[in-house]
Formats: sequence, C-alpha cells, structure tokens
Amino acid sequence: MFRSDGMSEPRKPDETSQEPSETSVDGVSIVSLLVSGMIVWGGAGWLLDRLTDHEALFLPIGILLGLGLALYMVFARLNVRSR
Repeated sequence: MFRSDGMSEPRKPDETSQEPSETSVDGVSIVSLLVSGMIVWGGAGWLLDRLTDHEALFLPIGILLGLGLALYMVFARLNVRSR
C-alpha cells in the first residue's frame, strides 16, 4: 500500500503464514546440495588426478565423497528441523 507521500507502508505479518526456518529443507535445496557436493569434490578429485598423473583414480573417489558429505548435510538439516 502506498501513502500519499509515495512511501510504502511496512507489510503486516499474516497470522496464517508460517515463517521459514533458518534450516529449511525442500526439494530444491536437497538436489542443489547433492549436485554441488559432487561437483566440488569431483573437481578436487579431477585436479588431484591431473597433479599426480593418474587417469581416473581420484575423480570417482571425490564424487562419492562429495555425495556422502552432501547426504550427511541433508540428514543433519532434517534432524535439526524435526526437533
């Protein structure tokens, strides 16, 4: 809503809406955590492969490590939210 001087009034909170928690977990955040974990740790594994002249040793290890750490983060957030 606008006042006559052109400034907007602060929005009043709706009693029926729920405020999002700091540790909200939805489908998009779960997928983004899983994908970003695999990309970051897979990239670290790829880089380590290039530095040590291996063909494909650390890349799959990095991808699996990233997936495992991302799953841990998802379950940790869900555990905090359920309390």
